[in-house]
Amino acid sequence: MSRIGKQPIPVPDTVEVTIEPEVVRVSGPRGALEERVSRDLTVEKEDGTLVVKRPTDRGEHRALHGLTRSLIANMVTGVTEGFEKRLEIQGVGYRAALRGKDIELSVGYSHTVPIKAPDGIDFEVPIPTQVIVRGNSKQAVGEIAARIRKVRPPEPYKGKGIRYADEYVARKVGKRA
Repeated sequence: MSRIGKQPIPVPDTVEVTIEPEVVRVSGPRGALEERVSRDLTVEKEDGTLVVKRPTDRGEHRALHGLTRSLIANMVTGVTEGFEKRLEIQGVGYRAALRGKDIELSVGYSHTVPIKAPDGIDFEVPIPTQVIVRGNSKQAVGEIAARIRKVRPPEPYKGKGIRYADEYVARKVGKRA
């Protein structure tokens, strides 16, 4: 039995949820999000909570049950609190700079690498070696953070590169004489 799918999703008073046959729309103080839901699953509003129900115990329905519940819960969190990912830049001369809404990375290439901010995503650079990605959609925040990290992933010998703030980089010893 899906433990995640069974849990009800608490909906704060500031959030409004619209349930249509295949779409769930959530709007709140930070904006609005929408997600397509499988035709087989039903989403019901019950006294301040949302409940996702599945028709059978078949494998595909069980898989969609937990996924759908998580996606809707993330939308509710996104329109109330939002999501953020922190990235750290390590390496001599490596830095990030804010250019309008976009960021520009100097990470050891002969040129700077510009990264445009898509709709709903904000960048913040409190210090030149730190980038904070903020937004309402957990998927969009994670995707942009991964794209930034991909510009120069951390390498195992000196640890130079762009990493998540909570990421552990396994270090290697290197050459020995």
